[in-house]
Amino acid sequence: MSTHSNHPYHLVDYSPWPLTGAIGALITTTGMIKWFHQFDSSLLLLGNIITLLTMYQWWRDITREGTYQGLHTLAVTTGLRWGMILFIISEVFFFISFFWAFFHSSLTPSIEIGQSWPPIGINTFNPLEIPLLNTIILLSSGVTITWAHNALMKNNFTQTTQGLFFTIILGVYFSILQGFEYIESPFTIADSVYGSTFFMATGFHGIHVLIGTTFILICLIRHINFHFSTNHHFGFEAAAWYWHFVDIVWLFLYLSIYWWGS
Repeated sequence: MSTHSNHPYHLVDYSPWPLTGAIGALITTTGMIKWFHQFDSSLLLLGNIITLLTMYQWWRDITREGTYQGLHTLAVTTGLRWGMILFIISEVFFFISFFWAFFHSSLTPSIEIGQSWPPIGINTFNPLEIPLLNTIILLSSGVTITWAHNALMKNNFTQTTQGLFFTIILGVYFSILQGFEYIESPFTIADSVYGSTFFMATGFHGIHVLIGTTFILICLIRHINFHFSTNHHFGFEAAAWYWHFVDIVWLFLYLSIYWWGS
């Protein structure tokens, strides 16, 4: 059978990874519930293993299609770009819901929380300590990912590697500091609407930082293996877009929740 096609689009082959990914996600969420209630993390570990194996093999297949098989034509890449743009827009509205909850509660605090913001009894973080340091770290990581992108466009292999490496280091550093901040937090997610909105907004942002760091790590591995060129590197661009989105969300979080809200 001929493999020739008369169109520039990529009709994907049958793949088990959407099914295994869904199974992994189901087992992971079920395992989290079991962990919360029964303090047994075995099911959660199984779900994470299935999800990680699915991620590795699915990304491997996509890398093969785009890098070695030449299936990511201009038309396909354009579709991928629009897909990433729409995905980031959906993420914007995801975080808008948290900001909406925060400002709804802070601008008109109810009588249940003492008609004050922060609520009576809540000791907030000093915005000029770890939160400010994390802001500097994320803004610096935005500079390094831009440096890596510009170096890639100039076909400078070494500087692209260095830019990606420093971005990953800064992302990991941010996550470590946020974890330390959570450990030292004087309030919990159960402490009124302040604790709920704080940990939901900053927690989901922290998850996005971990995802973005993983995204950039995969790009570094692919770059070292010569998968990118000056005119064919959408995976890199998608990672950079996502990382800049994470930076912007953090700026809004810092200014509204840490600085103004405290």
